[in-house]
Amino acid sequence: MHPPEMRARALRARGSDIRSVARALSLPYTTVWHWCVDRPEPRMTGTAARCFRCSPDVGYPTDPAAYSYLLGLYLGDGHLVTTDRVPVLRIYCADAWADLVDLCDAAMKAVLANKVQRIRKKGCVAVQSTGTHWPCLLPQHGPGKKHERSIVLCDWQRRILTAHPGYFLRGLFHSDGCRVSNRVTVRGKAYVYPRYMFVNESADIMGLCQWALDLLGVAWRMNRRNSLSVARREAVTTLDRHVGPKS
Repeated sequence: MHPPEMRARALRARGSDIRSVARALSLPYTTVWHWCVDRPEPRMTGTAARCFRCSPDVGYPTDPAAYSYLLGLYLGDGHLVTTDRVPVLRIYCADAWADLVDLCDAAMKAVLANKVQRIRKKGCVAVQSTGTHWPCLLPQHGPGKKHERSIVLCDWQRRILTAHPGYFLRGLFHSDGCRVSNRVTVRGKAYVYPRYMFVNESADIMGLCQWALDLLGVAWRMNRRNSLSVARREAVTTLDRHVGPKS
């Protein structure tokens, strides 16, 4: 049984020489021939009809900005359960930021979800969607905690985020970050200035945050092992345009 995305790649190449397509995909000639000639393409339903990695008729991706934002939320406070009959994407949104639930809900629907549920938890809301094809779009899922395993972007993800680093950072800061007022006293005079903080135990996720900030030319520094700070006035102004406070 070949994965759906393999069949989709073959179908995209219809009109080309079948033998060369089979060779490029390392598949038997007869398999590709049956897909392209002998058997009609099955009608995709549910999330399969919206998965840009599996359906040749879906744009790449459906909404790249929403995908970038959703990936940031997932890497921060998300969890993909693949042990159930149908995979479940679940992202936890703190009660303190009411609009975050709506933003997360909208991003899921823009990317893949046909339906989104909101489950009340103590101190937060679990925004979740079931869909067979969530693992196709979130290949960073795996057993255990994120900081205990490698988190590396696929080439196709890196291309999307390179084009939309601000939305990716928005998702990261909306999940594991904040915008605060920093108070300092110099020679007896008190000063208050805004700064962004991002905290994550995963060195890989922290590295992705640093990479996206560099793409936008935003100055940052590590104030602790697991904590990043953006405090320069021009850097905060840039993040205000792309991220903004959770509210």
